[in-house]
Amino acid sequence: MNKKQAVIIVTLLALIVCVGVLATKVNSPFSVADNQSINNGKSAVSFNSNDTSTKSSSTKSSSTKNSKSQFFEESRLDRDQKDAETLQKLKNLVDDKNVSQQNRADAEKKYTDLAMNTDYESKIETVLKSKGYDDVICSVENGKVRVIVKKSEDLTDKDTREIKDVVMGISKMEDVEIEVKK
Repeated sequence: MNKKQAVIIVTLLALIVCVGVLATKVNSPFSVADNQSINNGKSAVSFNSNDTSTKSSSTKSSSTKNSKSQFFEESRLDRDQKDAETLQKLKNLVDDKNVSQQNRADAEKKYTDLAMNTDYESKIETVLKSKGYDDVICSVENGKVRVIVKKSEDLTDKDTREIKDVVMGISKMEDVEIEVKK
């Protein structure tokens, strides 16, 4: 496989990840009405307008639950958008014939590294979710992996080892930072 084929494969991988994120965002159960109810403190759907105490408490718990879920969704979407933009800029540098050979080689290396990191992030998130974590966001930068897991209680030593084993098994990186978001 030559460099051009590798670039094409990595580009397609990035596009697949972006399409997956967009599909998840479009198909998510949180609609515009839910976001409006969080912002203005009113229930989007009300069957009984006389029961204001129930609406108020359900909106508060829903708002808290939505904000936790939104953190992971928004973080993932922001990360994927930034990665896609960076990949496109690097691809433009690689394809530009006016760029020096050295700069083009540097751009190809950065492009490949970013594409591999994106793949690692996706795989780590998928494996950790399959192990029972409610949600996971993973970031791989400069040889360091940062994992944020959604879990109702603190991580045990076993959980921490399990996460580090998954990260090291997929990315071969030993510098792992783990954070819990309840």
